[in-house]
Amino acid sequence: MAKEDPSEQTATLERTLGLRDLILLIIGTVIGSGIFIVPGAVLRQVGGSVTLAMLVWVTGGILSLLGALTYGELAAMNPKAGGIYIYIRDCFSPLPAFLYGWTLFFVISSGAIATLAVAFSAYLGQVVPLTPLLSKLIAVGMIVIVTAVNVLGTRESANLQNWTTAIKVVAILIMSAVLLWLGRGFSGVDVQFWPAGEGASLASGFGLAMIGVLWAYEGWQYVTFSAGETKNAQRNFPRALLIGSAALIGIYLLANLSYLVALGPIKASQTDSIAAAAVTAVAGPAASKLIALAILVSIFSAANGVVLTAPRVYYAMARDRVFFHRLAEVHPRFHTPAFAVVAGSAWAVVLAATGSFEQLLTYVVFTGWLFYALGAASIFVYRRRRPDVAGAYRVPGYPWTPLLFIIAAAAIVVNTLATQPVRAAMGLGVVLLGAPAYLIWRSRSGVNES
Repeated sequence: MAKEDPSEQTATLERTLGLRDLILLIIGTVIGSGIFIVPGAVLRQVGGSVTLAMLVWVTGGILSLLGALTYGELAAMNPKAGGIYIYIRDCFSPLPAFLYGWTLFFVISSGAIATLAVAFSAYLGQVVPLTPLLSKLIAVGMIVIVTAVNVLGTRESANLQNWTTAIKVVAILIMSAVLLWLGRGFSGVDVQFWPAGEGASLASGFGLAMIGVLWAYEGWQYVTFSAGETKNAQRNFPRALLIGSAALIGIYLLANLSYLVALGPIKASQTDSIAAAAVTAVAGPAASKLIALAILVSIFSAANGVVLTAPRVYYAMARDRVFFHRLAEVHPRFHTPAFAVVAGSAWAVVLAATGSFEQLLTYVVFTGWLFYALGAASIFVYRRRRPDVAGAYRVPGYPWTPLLFIIAAAAIVVNTLATQPVRAAMGLGVVLLGAPAYLIWRSRSGVNES
């Protein structure tokens, strides 16, 4: 007997996410631990130049904004669960779309959740003493809690996301205000606004710093996965992506400026825990625990954002019959892709418990930009094939806006291939391992359909 077609189920995903939910989902998913750590490394890579460091953060924000504006039109034009997976499938072919979903499931999304969970237990260990076993149990427990909330309802997980995002944004704003008010880092310091160095070395340092900054901005793309659960997507998605991305640029620039005022550029460039160091400098060592608490909320929020969005890709793949068919089922009571949520989180638990995610994520994370470029390029195909489907929103500056984002994404991929060929080859190998799996699933779906 043929298996039940997932498209014939009575339970469906409900459109419950509004504009505020989308904005806070974008901000909450992007802000993890990066802004509390990365700025020190950025300063080192640009030779301690305040001007260049801030320029890197502005440039990274603008590049992300270009991508967000482009994806705003794509999400408005085709508001289905799966986002980037759907765009690549429709405009290029099912194989690269599957490879993206495959990599997202087994490495990118699950690795991100595992990374956040392990970081959560590590920062908790700064507040209360933890044994190695207890640290692992807490990491796993965090994933379990987030998973349970996301199974119980999209509205429930969105509410959790809204509150945790609001808390961490307020915490960052308060921290920045205190650092700006009390900071004396520039007193008696000869500030180097532009480094004395050769153009080639400055350009190389700028490029290295840009990779770290783009990692800190990473995650706004995830909101497109939830297009199938968004109310009035044609109107809300473009606005949310614009507002959310612009807010992130402002938050990141404010935080960077406050770190510099508190520590000065020299001390700021010498630490990998810049937020804690800045707060300690102006308020004493005891206050650094407050930063650990803020980071805990931030990490939890980012993990919830990933679990709220990424399983919608697995759900879409399963509906296309190229993934585990149970993942296409919608829970009849909670109206969530419960099996997809649990499956993704279960694999993340395995990675977090075994610690096997770090190398995998390091090798593969750059390949995400290859798929982001493909997703953005979909806008040209959609406009040519389906001009009548285009919504009221059109990406401003077309075609340059998507083109600049595609060029930037391609540059990241090419730079990784050139500077780290072994790592890049291994990452691409992990992605291409999905090709045989795709052929197997396609052959099985063909049998079932006959």
